[in-house]
Amino acid sequence: MQRRKLGKSDLEVSALGLGCMGMSFSYGAPKDRKAMIALIRAAVERGVTFFDTAEVYGPYTNEELLGEALEPVRGSVVIATKFGFRMKPDGSPGWQGLDSRPEHILEAVEGSLRRLKTEVIDLYYQHRVDPEVPIEEVAGTVKRLMEAGKVKHFGLSEPGVATLRRAHAVQPVAVIQNEYSLWWRKPEAEILPVLEELGIGLVPYSPLGKGFLTGAMDANTKLTDNDFRSTLPRFTPEAMQANGALVELLRAIAAEKDATPAQMALAWLLAQKPWIAPIPGTTRLDRLEENLGAAAMALSASDLRKISEAAAKIRIQGARYPEHLEAMTGR
Repeated sequence: MQRRKLGKSDLEVSALGLGCMGMSFSYGAPKDRKAMIALIRAAVERGVTFFDTAEVYGPYTNEELLGEALEPVRGSVVIATKFGFRMKPDGSPGWQGLDSRPEHILEAVEGSLRRLKTEVIDLYYQHRVDPEVPIEEVAGTVKRLMEAGKVKHFGLSEPGVATLRRAHAVQPVAVIQNEYSLWWRKPEAEILPVLEELGIGLVPYSPLGKGFLTGAMDANTKLTDNDFRSTLPRFTPEAMQANGALVELLRAIAAEKDATPAQMALAWLLAQKPWIAPIPGTTRLDRLEENLGAAAMALSASDLRKISEAAAKIRIQGARYPEHLEAMTGR
């Protein structure tokens, strides 16, 4: 597995990481714990060194899963987790609201360290920008955690450009995590140029369009009520019918390379910048191995131009999030 350095930081990770959310949260019922531990360890055996979680995934259970799975190899992997949500008192899935008050961050980090069975968090993201707390206070709090040896690198998820610059002025931001894929290319307009300027790495989440770009879903796919995609405008039957054109494009181009649509989508993303490390999620070994195959693919400038130009002609149907969730991004 190739490795990549994320921006100007000394944070080096496998070119493809593993997003672990779906093992415990959002995509239907939580998966079998022993099976997921085996899958995480299989990823390590195949060269994956970068694992992503958050306290809200479960809540808490995904961090516990990752902590147990990676404890034997803790020294050779990078663990990223996130803070910034206020959980429900009864511990049920979901959250009550945003909370990035310094006192809440200090409380959250202790819980994450305990659940992850580690003395230090390699990459600590603010999960979403909290408009009630100045970003300077958030960055300053994480800076103190870094000085205390509890956090190595500071990250933000889905920030706006102005917020990113303000945070970076207080504590250099090593990485941001934003959605980025062939069906969500908004970061190209403003975020990517600023990351290049400041020397900040990018970790794209949902690089396979929450599973859609694998080609495994279509207008006939039935999503369960506990699958959060059932609430997303982009996953209505009508939208999936229309958006299938992008999958067919990927399928056609992939066939020329003896690859799959998922591999083509990931290879395209890896080729955009050398400081990008996507974190596709999966709960299946065959999908893990398929995804990792993308890291070995070499796309020429002609290939990339062909994909980008063809994809740009396809109008993606449906918003990526409902309005209340989209409002939490780009602040």
